[in-house]
Amino acid sequence: MEASSGFEPEAAAPTARLPATIEEFLAGLGTRAFRFAELGLRHREDALDAVQDAMMKMLGYRERPASEWTPLFWSILRSRIVDIQRRRTFRLRWLMPAPRDDDDAPMDWADDGPDPQRTHDGREAYGKLADALGKLPRRQREAFSLRILEELDVATTARAMGCSEGAVKTHLSRAREALQRQLEEWR
Repeated sequence: MEASSGFEPEAAAPTARLPATIEEFLAGLGTRAFRFAELGLRHREDALDAVQDAMMKMLGYRERPASEWTPLFWSILRSRIVDIQRRRTFRLRWLMPAPRDDDDAPMDWADDGPDPQRTHDGREAYGKLADALGKLPRRQREAFSLRILEELDVATTARAMGCSEGAVKTHLSRAREALQRQLEEWR
């Protein structure tokens, strides 16, 4: 596939086969869910906890139609991330200052890829994108991550974020503009 300019999504792929079981569904999105959570929380262990909690909660929805699992999962994960952020803010505000060493530690980008240069370039690109996404307001970051990185459609993203389709489009447009400004020098 050719790379497109800017952050335009690729042409819509043909409709993918729906997973047969909730376990198959969850197995297919673990890494993507972790990266989404890590971008929102900026802390590896909290991201792992959020994804695990969301997956455990999804097991209770196994009787729902498979077509509902995607927006439901992303909505659950997004809510879990917000809960952790709120709890962290409360804890930091009232109990003690945040430990500086966790925020300053580099992310672990372990990859067993065969090509070291490509692996390095991918890590660098993802690191730049993660830094730029981290500077966006939460709703813009969520809209960009779900629409572009996860390739969800507008309606599914709106259901996952709990807002209108118009709000998703607005958040996405603003996120793209901000990311293009932030990443302009890196191109």
